[in-house]
Amino acid sequence: MKEQRRHQRVRFGVPPQVRLGQSGVAGTGQLENLSLGGLVVRTDMPLKVGEVFGCEFSVFGSVVIDVSPVVMGHVGNMYSARFQVGPINESIIEHVLAHALSSGKASVLTVNESQGRRVMRVTGGLNGCLRNDFMHGLNKVGVDEIDLSGVTDVDPAGAELCRVATEVHRVGIVSPSFHVKEKMAAIAGRSVA
Repeated sequence: MKEQRRHQRVRFGVPPQVRLGQSGVAGTGQLENLSLGGLVVRTDMPLKVGEVFGCEFSVFGSVVIDVSPVVMGHVGNMYSARFQVGPINESIIEHVLAHALSSGKASVLTVNESQGRRVMRVTGGLNGCLRNDFMHGLNKVGVDEIDLSGVTDVDPAGAELCRVATEVHRVGIVSPSFHVKEKMAAIAGRSVA
């Protein structure tokens, strides 16, 4: 499961709301993930594949981002879209994603090979929105270790993922950030040194 995307997908612990419009019809939805190249929205508004739609959103108090992506496909009410953005929108999105990751409100999970070992890396928030990808890495890919050095916040679901990885799957956590050490110590009832 080597990450092959041009731009990393960033998931959100609490998906931001979006306003949508296509062919004179307006609607709302949730921003499931975002990258410099596109996004995935969940909406009950039917969007037409291959056509442009308007999309406005703010990520945790950021400026409003207004983009016009093209719908690439959908599964149920989840629509993937590719941006047709210029350098200004890309710069704004890059800044917004960096802030969301550093505050722990957004997450990136990748699995790569390093020196013959499969390493899962989490950056940003270690939370429940990563559960499916995290468990896929443990159950299907077979990761050898988990690098949590880039984790900026951990919620109870994220702490449970760590517990399952170490206790059930016997996968070692390397370079845990202070936030990870603090949360795991609190769960175990001890203080961080």
